[in-house]
Amino acid sequence: MKLNNKKWKREKRKGGERRRPGGGRPPFVERRKGERRKSQPGMVPEERKDLLREKRIAFIGCGNMGEALISGSLASGLISKDKVLVTDIRPERLEYIKEKEGISAVENNKEAVKKSDVIVLAVKPQVMGKVLSEIKDVVTGDKVIISIAAGITTGFIEEALGREVPVVRVMPNTPALVKTGVSGISPGKYAGEKEEAIAEHMMRGVGIVVKVPEEMLDTVTALSGSGPAYIFYIIESLIEAGMEMGLSEDDAKKLVGQTVLGAARMVMETGESPQVLRAKVTSPGGTTESALKYLERKGFQEILIAAVKEAAKRSKELSTG
Repeated sequence: MKLNNKKWKREKRKGGERRRPGGGRPPFVERRKGERRKSQPGMVPEERKDLLREKRIAFIGCGNMGEALISGSLASGLISKDKVLVTDIRPERLEYIKEKEGISAVENNKEAVKKSDVIVLAVKPQVMGKVLSEIKDVVTGDKVIISIAAGITTGFIEEALGREVPVVRVMPNTPALVKTGVSGISPGKYAGEKEEAIAEHMMRGVGIVVKVPEEMLDTVTALSGSGPAYIFYIIESLIEAGMEMGLSEDDAKKLVGQTVLGAARMVMETGESPQVLRAKVTSPGGTTESALKYLERKGFQEILIAAVKEAAKRSKELSTG
């Protein structure tokens, strides 16, 4: 998106303060502010909540991502506790999520599907075929299937169920747990606007949504689905660097965590590219330039790009078994 900032010119004010001629904020600030209002996680319009409020929702699987969606959706008011069912092959996991969220749990996937309008498939890709085979007889065309399994296509699910069932494929990420997630979303052959909207509004309750063609979801998986792990790895390394140079772990964690949070917000809110923002920190001959030159010599960017491509390759492999 090109930003029109031509009218934002510097103008001398008392005390050296800057302002835009005619007053007001720079255009990109107003635009970003408006976008944040529209997609603020947890701020879901009433009519959108109604899409899910009366639906009974089954979460088949409650691993880390399943838990993030359950917790985020409940906290956002998108779904009510009395209309949520969860299943998992681990009894201790079911007990944990029941106590944590105050929701109902069953051990039988077919029972959960029978009782629900929306089914969220939050199982590992390797067991998806087995789960679909187990529930296919009780999945009817009026139910909505939302799959968050990496690499599993809507076509695979539709074929395994053996009927025209609306399927929406979603790739969320774990920051959904704190309502700052991002999800790539793509509808299947039999999913209409209503079914896509149901999936979209669930995901908007825990973050933002990017609609993409299904063939791009392997890239989304590699970039944002796996992305938090890359950032955690970088954070982990920066904390270790601080500790090696004498900082306490607690102080290093605070310094690094807030730095990453602040840098991310600048990318999302200022309208400036990461390259421009990086240049503003990098003074010629300074400490930042020294560190960046070292990273360039070691091929840091090339390594990171190659790693993301490896993740996308693995996502494609999962779709073919």
